Amino acid sequence: MRRSVREALVGFSLLAAAGSAFTLWLWLKGVSVGRSTWTMRASFVDAAGLAERSPVVYRGVIVGNVRHVKVTDQAVLVDLEVNDPTLRLPRPVVARVGAGSLLGGDAQVSLMSAGQPLPENTPQPRDPSCNNSRMVCQNGLVQGVASATFSTVTDTVQSLLNKADSDKLIEKLVAATVSFESTADETKKLTIDGQVFLKDAQVLVNQLNRSVTKLDPIITNINAASVDTAKATKHINNLAAALDNPKTVADLQATLTNAKQLTDRWSAVGGDVRKLTDDPKFMDGIRSVSVGLGKFFGELYPAQTEAAKERDDRHRQEREQAAAASKPPSSRFAPRSNGAAATPVAP
Repeated sequence: MRRSVREALVGFSLLAAAGSAFTLWLWLKGVSVGRSTWTMRASFVDAAGLAERSPVVYRGVIVGNVRHVKVTDQAVLVDLEVNDPTLRLPRPVVARVGAGSLLGGDAQVSLMSAGQPLPENTPQPRDPSCNNSRMVCQNGLVQGVASATFSTVTDTVQSLLNKADSDKLIEKLVAATVSFESTADETKKLTIDGQVFLKDAQVLVNQLNRSVTKLDPIITNINAASVDTAKATKHINNLAAALDNPKTVADLQATLTNAKQLTDRWSAVGGDVRKLTDDPKFMDGIRSVSVGLGKFFGELYPAQTEAAKERDDRHRQEREQAAAASKPPSSRFAPRSNGAAATPVAP
């Protein structure tokens, strides 16, 4: 009885050990028992240290692992297993390979979706009606990209340095720096010259202001001379207009003729005023000369002549009124035989 119990215990122990070993083998192979998983395939140019059992991350959360890695002559094909059967990834989806942290670590795959969120009634990835053009379905293919690593960054920097050395970038940079310094010196010199020029210009402006102040009296005199010139021009225009008038010319000629006749009579009588005043022709000649000259000057200076005419008429009326008031009622002139001027005699 004791022997049978001991054998049973040994048998159960062996079965438990075999079951544990098989379960461990399935776990190491990535086979999940009792859970609904689905897979997708990502194609990478460079897997960057990716291996089986590497974690698969979506939005910072581990949602699966790498099931299988296959290297071909064109790309690295990686099968990704997602543990959540309800996870819907709207396309476009990119699988990026990168380190687990900023300081490095094991490689992992990060799923990144740039599509719009899907409705709640959208079929799940394992559903036969899943639309692979809108979302990633079972065994769907996604594009894989490799993140920058220290080695890739080093290679890029080295290629840039080689390019700079081949193009003699350092020498050109030194030459450009020298040119910048020379340009800065010239700019400084130009600034100083500009300041000196501004000072000279200010001095010139002050001198011009003083010159303008001195020119003010000259300009005033020029303006006065311009006014006088305008007046003289007006008088010349009046004279030209008067001489251009045939009637004025005829009156002037008649006036000159009368003046000549008066001169002849003055010479004939030897300057005797009494004889001249008794001569009616001489008095008529004086009146004709006065009237002709008055008309001539009236055409030359219309406004002044009109005012003078009014003034003369007023004075003449005043003299006539004064003479009429002082003249006796029965006075008359008695002629003399020798041709002298008549003298008034009492009746």
